[in-house]
Amino acid sequence: MEYNEALSYIHNTLKFGVKLGLNNITSLLELMGNPHKKLKFVHVAGTNGKGSTVAFISRVLMEAGYKTGMYTSPYIERFTERMKINDEEISEEELSRITQFVKEKVDIMLARGENHPTEFEIVTAIAFQYFYENDCDIVVLEVGLGGRFDSTNVIDTPLVSVITTISYDHMDRLGDTLPKIAFEKAGIIKHDGDVVLYPQTAEVEKVFQDVCLERGARLHRADFSALKPESFDISGQTFSYKSYKNLKISMLGDHQVNNAAVVLETIELLKDKGYKISENAIRKGLLNTHWPGRLEVLKRDPLFLIDGAHNIEGARALRDALNRYFPDKKKIFIIGVLRDKDYKAVIETVVPIASHFITVTPNSDRALPAAELGGFIKSYCKNVTISDTIKEAVCTSMKICSPDSMICAFGSLYYIGEVRRLLKNNM
Repeated sequence: MEYNEALSYIHNTLKFGVKLGLNNITSLLELMGNPHKKLKFVHVAGTNGKGSTVAFISRVLMEAGYKTGMYTSPYIERFTERMKINDEEISEEELSRITQFVKEKVDIMLARGENHPTEFEIVTAIAFQYFYENDCDIVVLEVGLGGRFDSTNVIDTPLVSVITTISYDHMDRLGDTLPKIAFEKAGIIKHDGDVVLYPQTAEVEKVFQDVCLERGARLHRADFSALKPESFDISGQTFSYKSYKNLKISMLGDHQVNNAAVVLETIELLKDKGYKISENAIRKGLLNTHWPGRLEVLKRDPLFLIDGAHNIEGARALRDALNRYFPDKKKIFIIGVLRDKDYKAVIETVVPIASHFITVTPNSDRALPAAELGGFIKSYCKNVTISDTIKEAVCTSMKICSPDSMICAFGSLYYIGEVRRLLKNNM
């Protein structure tokens, strides 16, 4: 199987949709020899901040000398971004070979009359096999959707379960209240496990407390009152947390400092379990963590950022960060959204700081057309441009950007990657 054939095989399974449940993935992994049972995991669930948290933890472990697997979704530019070892993407050759191996096991499932695994189930199985074959010391595993019935939840009790922020997203599948959504995320809490929690509202925290009590798990909260921000600029920010003084991260936004506190609590638990992680590894790991598409500065002249904010919590974090870092700049927004997201709330959140919107259509069957999105925004903002292509939107933004302005492309990750490619390649 060649690389393009492997990608075609994987993507063609999209037609099998999203089926929450563990029967398919359990059956497939059994045929593969249960590679996941030979690995150790840190399992990360939540609405926002999962990817950044996974990236922080992975980098710290890598700096500490551990061979570290990292599994995330979706990707920004290349499919191979989704599975890495020590920050190196899976090679096209390895992906092709393991995909062929997994396909052979899927064919056996079908011959037995079982359901065809979904795309995410197949990708998760490929990742487990990749990490197993390469003898990873530890794998930092991001949940795809929810937690309780997510394919990644086929693993046994992880070293640590990490819960990031809980917000409204995927409400058609996870529930229409924060406690319902929290219950699905709490599904990754296993018997006798350790759980690190990003502080939440009282009603949400009670969900996690109850599940921990029921499963004999230990709940550890990050303590934001012990978090002391010290300085920030466009190159990063410095803060102290408990006994750690003057830590620096390269990522922007208050929420990333909060995520780093969650990471520090996670690292302390891993140290308690025997992992040797020095303060120097922690400092280097936090500083050297970069996560594409999250308040990422791609150009300085003109100032051009991209961000994957696609729900209300992400939009608030984006708005607050832009106000904090660039209070005197007029904000030109490029925006593309999916129809099934709460894009109205997202737009209402950023409208007060916007001077101009440029709308695009993301590359997705679920995309809201640029014209429809632009029509909606015109009831809030008089400066709206509808673009036929993403390249056209980027060019337009550059033309109208003045020295007192900045550009921020945000919304669906289904188009953010193309913006990133265009700017990295100088259009």
